[in-house]
Amino acid sequence: MSKDAVQSAQQAASRTDVAQVPADAGDAGYSKDLKARHVNMIAIGGAIGTGLFLGAGGRLHTAGPALALAYLVCGVFAFFVVRALGELVLYRPSSGSFVSYAREFLGEKGAYVAGWMYFLNWSTTGIADITAIALYTHYWSLFTDIPQWTLALIALAVVLTVNLISVKIFGEMEFWFAIIKVATLVGFMLIGIFLLATQHEVGGGTPGPSVITDNGGAFPHGVMPVVLVMQGVIFAYAALELVGVAAGETAEPEKVVPRAVNSIMWRVALFYVGSVVLMALLLPGSVYSADESPFVTVLSKIGVPAAGDVMNLVVLTAAMSSLNSGLYSTGRILRSMATAGSAPKFTARMNRSQVPYGGILLTCAVCVLGVVLNYLMPSQAFEIVLNVASLGVISTWVNIMVCHLVFVRRARSGLLTRPAFRLPFSPVTEITTIAFLLACLGMMWNDPEVGRRTLLLIPVIAVLLVAGWFGIRRRVEQTSTRELTDLTD
Repeated sequence: MSKDAVQSAQQAASRTDVAQVPADAGDAGYSKDLKARHVNMIAIGGAIGTGLFLGAGGRLHTAGPALALAYLVCGVFAFFVVRALGELVLYRPSSGSFVSYAREFLGEKGAYVAGWMYFLNWSTTGIADITAIALYTHYWSLFTDIPQWTLALIALAVVLTVNLISVKIFGEMEFWFAIIKVATLVGFMLIGIFLLATQHEVGGGTPGPSVITDNGGAFPHGVMPVVLVMQGVIFAYAALELVGVAAGETAEPEKVVPRAVNSIMWRVALFYVGSVVLMALLLPGSVYSADESPFVTVLSKIGVPAAGDVMNLVVLTAAMSSLNSGLYSTGRILRSMATAGSAPKFTARMNRSQVPYGGILLTCAVCVLGVVLNYLMPSQAFEIVLNVASLGVISTWVNIMVCHLVFVRRARSGLLTRPAFRLPFSPVTEITTIAFLLACLGMMWNDPEVGRRTLLLIPVIAVLLVAGWFGIRRRVEQTSTRELTDLTD
């Protein structure tokens, strides 16, 4: 463990009134260039993505207006996860985030599994993102003749360049991506409220509660479709954990993180639940489809010109934002793992701008495989990788809650002090959230085409993780021993 890491441990101790707080050696060397507005918008960007702009249409068709309830329930559990992570961040800010906390509370094996499952999540999500970007770009005739794999490669190159320059550039890019998404949602909601208030005709009908009551009510197809759709809805909130990673590169995490975390709940209620309720009041659920953004469906029904172009640009922005976040977060996570010996040594390297370029390049290399996948199977690439990513999302969130359980147990034993910013009703909250997440995972079995096949990958991934651990455990032990020796010298 370096002197910088020891100093960061001492600083963390003074912030949280804990006598001895272990530091992650991977935290040394970072700049603190992320401002409060960057972290706040990263929180918004994590909460708002293609799951709403694109995925809500098909889910409205399947579940009906009760989809708003599904978004609310999943949003509450997502908030619990981020609130738990926020408490851990206030205890000890770390760019290694939940992997660093897993190392402290679950041991090196826990950190190893948490880190590589997160890498699986974002590397496959990155493939899905560049595939989506290529598909969305093909919407415009100007790009129709360009091969899908070429557009995917260009998108990857652009976002990689942004990530390698500096964390401040990353923060600015995420800030403006989030501004575009929020402005679009606010604009849509204002239009929807105006249509409701004036009883303006939408698609040949009058908007209002009658649109719901005359088309089968809130549960037109029963309760079960609403329950089953939750396994897809929960993935719409994936990336909320980015707040924890970003906290390691902000100067005042104790001020920034609580505000960002607490704001997530009302943003979920306003943007997700509010938007879905408006859509249900404007048009019957049967009108929406998985092939079109629900926002485009509504706007096209009232004759708004270029609605498809505008929303396609926004969805394209959301995909770029996701890819940007994936490269950023995995770079930091892999560096934390590399300093402990559980990731390749080169992923610990940083450039002059204090960016962990080794980890970013490794994630990018996997995404290049996605470019190949786009070349070989352009029509299936998106669906294949998206479902593999879902396993990483569930694993990451469960890991955060398990870490928090151990953290609280140690606090009650007097081994450490919890910050004032806390997850309420522990341990009931953690246990309930873990059960809900595992239930969402189990619900994937009801989809024989994709979901069931994805679940069958779990034993394969488990075997690979076990084999990998036996391959690197000696290096991990040597690294741990060397750090202890350095601290005692």
